[in-house]
Amino acid sequence: MMKKEMRWVLLVLCIGTGIFCSRTALGAGFALYEGSARGNALGGSLVGRADDPSALFYNPAGITQLPGTQVMGGGTLIMPTSEVITNDSSGQDAKRTKSNWFFPPHGYMTHQYSDKLWFGVGIFCRFGLGTEFNDNWSGRHNSYNAFVKGIEINPNVAWKVTDKFSIAAGASLMRLDIKLQSKAALADVDTKLEGRSLGYGFNLALHYRPVRWMSVGFLYRSKVKHTAHGDAEFLHPNYLRRAFPDGRISADVTLPDEYFFGIAFRPFERLTVETDAIMTRWHNFKKMTIEFKDPVAGMDEVTKQKNWRDVWRYQIGIEYRLTEWVDARLGYVYDNEPIPGGTADYLVPADDRQLFSFGFGFHIQKVTADISYTYLLSKDRNIDKRQADGVLDGRIHDSICHLFGITIGYKF
Repeated sequence: MMKKEMRWVLLVLCIGTGIFCSRTALGAGFALYEGSARGNALGGSLVGRADDPSALFYNPAGITQLPGTQVMGGGTLIMPTSEVITNDSSGQDAKRTKSNWFFPPHGYMTHQYSDKLWFGVGIFCRFGLGTEFNDNWSGRHNSYNAFVKGIEINPNVAWKVTDKFSIAAGASLMRLDIKLQSKAALADVDTKLEGRSLGYGFNLALHYRPVRWMSVGFLYRSKVKHTAHGDAEFLHPNYLRRAFPDGRISADVTLPDEYFFGIAFRPFERLTVETDAIMTRWHNFKKMTIEFKDPVAGMDEVTKQKNWRDVWRYQIGIEYRLTEWVDARLGYVYDNEPIPGGTADYLVPADDRQLFSFGFGFHIQKVTADISYTYLLSKDRNIDKRQADGVLDGRIHDSICHLFGITIGYKF
């Protein structure tokens, strides 16, 4: 009875931590890939292995490798920074993003119902964006504070077709929160737009181990359509009240579908090497239109062109068992940026990224503990002036991020 009660307490704790989802952008566009500390240390290369409860994030078909009931939970401490140099009317203007830290959590539970059937539920964040400058910087007419926060609950059912081949299917419920703050070019009016939405999606996954020393994984996650409803607020002198009335807004946002591919090799008993590739189909993110219930400055809506492109993320992870209870891990990622030069702005001040990571895993009877560190380095990029969007000629550089992950697991 005590074990059963503890199982549900841990599940509730995993679910509860999900409300504190991150608002920082780390992956392509504003995708996030921090599914577990072990995954972080391996550069996310767990699609082929998928042999712990975080498989619910990387490849749910892999949970058929997990006997009994298992739980896992933790998070990643993220500390990003970058600098934007713009050429404003007074000359060069350099602004560093405000120092912030974020802690996107993750929580998983898997349960084996029979020799063929498994069930699992995960809570995690796959999308997040957070960029903040001083509200008087030269690029304020484009953005000085922006965040997107998506939290997702994802139940899955997995079926062991044969001893070598498993499949899984799941459904997702995603809560999306958006906040955008900028200064309207006319009279420098402070603008805040906030909205929230619920969206639905699904996923399909495969896991195949043709021989003892190799395994292959595949995961598809569908796009998620959102129609966010919220409010527009303006801080301005009284004489501008008619031109900038507070009121209701709505916006359509489609988050992209993703394809995960992974293949893992175990050339020696203590060593595993995995290479993965992830395609994120951002091409549906062509524009962002915000509709106003009450016209603002004579406009019923505002549209900003995006025209993002599909991109690939490539990653490799190496895991070596030092002892029966300690694993050492290394990872590397090259992540392509989907934002073309013609629509680059200050909401996502970044370019192609490289991630270098390492970590350790500890196994003590039924308890597991994983820790990781990742250094993210983003390539510098130039931004061309687009007066209509409040974007100035400039350059983004010194974009780096430190990530510290921790995950605790328990096997019942």
